[in-house]
This record gives sequence, C-alpha cells and structure tokens, in this order.
Amino acid sequence: MALIEIENMEFHANHGHFKEEQVIGNTFLVDLKIKYDSEKAQKSDNLKDTVNYQRAYEIVKREMTSNSHLLEHVGNRILESLINELQGIEFAQVKVSKINPPMGGKIQKVSVTLAKEVK
Repeated sequence: MALIEIENMEFHANHGHFKEEQVIGNTFLVDLKIKYDSEKAQKSDNLKDTVNYQRAYEIVKREMTSNSHLLEHVGNRILESLINELQGIEFAQVKVSKINPPMGGKIQKVSVTLAKEVK
C-alpha cells in the first residue's frame, strides 16, 4: 500500500454561498490523499503502473473551475472524478479550505474534509 499526498494546491475560484463570492472569488487550498497498491510500480518503475499524481492535480484543477455554493459539493466532485478517472485508487481524501472566509470576523480559513473508500 502507498499513499500519495498533494498538499496546499492553491486556486482562485468563485465558490461560496454569497453572490459576492461567486463574482469576486476567493483563494482556496486543496489537500489530497490517495491510497493505492504500489507493488507493481515499485517493481516496474513505469508510470502506467501507478496512480499518476500529475493527472490527479489536473482533475482537482478542473473541478475547482466549476463554481459551487458549498465546499462539500466541490470536495465531492473532486473525489468522484478522481475515483472515476484514475485506476487503482483504494481510498481518497480531499480537504478544501477557503482562505479568509467572509464570516464577519478574522478567520484564517474554513475547511471541509471528505473521504471515500473504493470497494
């Protein structure tokens, strides 16, 4: 078993409940964890035998461009796309954080973490 972690991917996106958030946008950070069986890749040293983390980043980037009202919705889209488009994933976790959310006070970030096990 292996674990790929891609941390602090930064995006400017227009996710949020308020109209201003959907127009102006905000900064988001995304952390990703993917568990998979790496035994074949360990022996072959061939990219086709592993989960390609460059492709995983591209999937996250694509999903971040599609506006949502809720972080849960963005996170679920990311997980579903990863599982549907990348072979060999046994477990995936995504954390989506909104930097400086408009909540009426000084808040560094708010985050939602979702996880899925592939059976």
